[in-house]
Amino acid sequence: MPFRLLIILLSLIFLYPFSAQAKDRATWWRIQSIDTMKYSRDIAREKLKDSSFDSVIDRQVKDIASTGATHVAVGTPYDEEFVPFLSRWVIVARKYKLNVWFRGKLSGWEKWFGYSRLTPEDHTQGITQFIQNHSDLFVDGDVFSSCPECENGGMGDPRHQADLSDHREFLITEYTSVTTAFSKIKKQVLVLNSSNGDVAKLVMDPPTTAKLGGIVGIDHYVSTPEKLASDVSKLAKSSQGQIFLGEFGVPIPDIHGRLTPNQQVLWLDKALKLLTESPVLGINYWTSVGGSTQLWTDAGKANPAVATLTSYYFPKTVTGTVVNSIGEPLSGAQVSTSLKLIITDPRGQFQLPILSDSQDTLTISASGYKTKEYKSYSNNQINKIIMDKEKEGILYRLKYLIFKIFSDIINPLK
Repeated sequence: MPFRLLIILLSLIFLYPFSAQAKDRATWWRIQSIDTMKYSRDIAREKLKDSSFDSVIDRQVKDIASTGATHVAVGTPYDEEFVPFLSRWVIVARKYKLNVWFRGKLSGWEKWFGYSRLTPEDHTQGITQFIQNHSDLFVDGDVFSSCPECENGGMGDPRHQADLSDHREFLITEYTSVTTAFSKIKKQVLVLNSSNGDVAKLVMDPPTTAKLGGIVGIDHYVSTPEKLASDVSKLAKSSQGQIFLGEFGVPIPDIHGRLTPNQQVLWLDKALKLLTESPVLGINYWTSVGGSTQLWTDAGKANPAVATLTSYYFPKTVTGTVVNSIGEPLSGAQVSTSLKLIITDPRGQFQLPILSDSQDTLTISASGYKTKEYKSYSNNQINKIIMDKEKEGILYRLKYLIFKIFSDIINPLK
């Protein structure tokens, strides 16, 4: 066998391990959602048979997708009466390649639309039946809330009860039933319910949180961005859970007063910046259209806050490839700033979100290699990061020799 061919074959064996598709785009949060409750729930019966409303659904979901959202939150109730209306929202979400955060409940829990009050047992059974009967509504990556702000119906607000055990037991029983239902239909759907922040603080102790998948969801409206971030951090610590903001938005007149569009932008920008530093895995801005916190007018005109949210949902990123000194991609290397840590993919590639004014140090580390740091990466791209071995064994030196010979053959004038 010619020497050149031997070298090429050896290089293929040693230097080019299995590669896979690059990871999805970098985001600050696992779930980035915008809520449509005012249109997907409040007028569900009114628009149930109005086919012209499809154009409204399409426009709103299209606008939401343009922000870099990963999910659209849909509040349509789960009663059979409303399934056709819910399906219309879901179909459009898939059209724009969005997952759905289902944030309805059975109407009887809060006696919506004239439905009779449901018992906890009836609600759990009804939700399970809904999932099994309508498995086609769901795809992997969706989020499902069976009873958001459960304290508003059913057994009532646990803050007014001496014993929290019944409330906790219901949450756990329903969570278990819902996760089992999704397992049966073979759909990987994240199950979580949110509650008022004060309720979560009271109910979500570590044992309860652990039985709910280690997740704490809160619908939280507070006066300042600093308080929002502080409350999130405190709750993560006290519950030992991962935090999802089921609802947040600005302004709520009773809390924030009546803010100008520019004041809304400043509040939102500060809050989102602080949330990049907080233990939050998912957020849902409330709401898209309708109400004082809306991002778009009823006519579809974007408020200035849309650009602010988009700058975080579609963040500035730094990208690159991590290899060792013989050109092997380093899969599983850690690339981090003070705000975010990610792992390189099988090709050694990474994409890390950064703030637009970031002067943070970029740190790259991998087992058996010397750590590297970058102080400046304002061009958003580091073509190749070459990591040096802490200790070079005989096999590594042999591979390095082959690599050098192969490089000289490919680039004889270099």
